[in-house]
Amino acid sequence: MTDKITDWTKGAEAIVYQSCGHCENVQYFHRSFCAACGAPDPVEKRASGAATVYATSLVCRAATPETRTHVPYNIVLVDAAEGFRMMAHGTDDLAIGDKVTASYRPFAGRLVPYFEKTK
Repeated sequence: MTDKITDWTKGAEAIVYQSCGHCENVQYFHRSFCAACGAPDPVEKRASGAATVYATSLVCRAATPETRTHVPYNIVLVDAAEGFRMMAHGTDDLAIGDKVTASYRPFAGRLVPYFEKTK
């Protein structure tokens, strides 16, 4: 397996996905194999941060005491330019179809991807 690229789950300002060298499938959740064809060792790549909003949901009730100070906050599903879908945080004004770009912000003690309309 190739060297790991650090991403936001480890505190870095990056979104990392995997690409299969055999069938070219892209996947967001890290695995030791391609979810489409089963080939071993998909390659990790850094995403550009460019995406399109697929869905949004305004959260008005805190799930934990740590998230209480952030309510309300917007959760978005975005389709990344690289071909995978992921869930993240975003500005309250986002709508389906908006072109967005990722930045990173603190949320409940962690650094998380945060999408805003592309300027």
